[in-house]
Amino acid sequence: MRTPPATQGAPSNYTNLLDEPADHGIGRSRGGLTTKIHLITDGAGRGLSVLITPGQAGDSPFLGEVLDGVRVPRLGGGAPRTNPDALLGDKAYSSAANRKLLRRRRIRAVIPERADQLANRKRKGRDGGRAPSFDREAYKGRNVVERAFNKAKQWRAVATRYDKLALTYRAGVVMALVVEWLKLLGDKT
Repeated sequence: MRTPPATQGAPSNYTNLLDEPADHGIGRSRGGLTTKIHLITDGAGRGLSVLITPGQAGDSPFLGEVLDGVRVPRLGGGAPRTNPDALLGDKAYSSAANRKLLRRRRIRAVIPERADQLANRKRKGRDGGRAPSFDREAYKGRNVVERAFNKAKQWRAVATRYDKLALTYRAGVVMALVVEWLKLLGDKT
């Protein structure tokens, strides 16, 4: 797990320091103080794993942590499923470390290559290696994640963070995602 950035001001009066990050998941970004939600969904947009980080934190370094949160119970019993068949991510997740992690876990990466990575590989010529595989047709389904964010942010408390504690804010995000699960399950009956 990554160590949170140093805090400013007085230390937190929160007593369970093992669960709550020192920065409470709040960091400075272009728009001021913000929080970033990292989310993994299934193909129908139902949330499987949620991670809260400060707004200035990049997406790529937290892929492993948010993937570790995926636990899908099997209908016939047995160990829960922890690895999806494929991971559709935007260019922010395009890194050698993430692709290596996904290969190690036998997850197909559907992540476009960033322009700077492409240029660097081409500049090296034969030594630049082969381009990572990319399935354009499968990538069209990535909008499901964006729609899941939009549905969660219909909740005012998720769209505008009022909670001091990251744990409380994450609980609100999880609650919004659970309601979406229930709506989708209700439509099938």
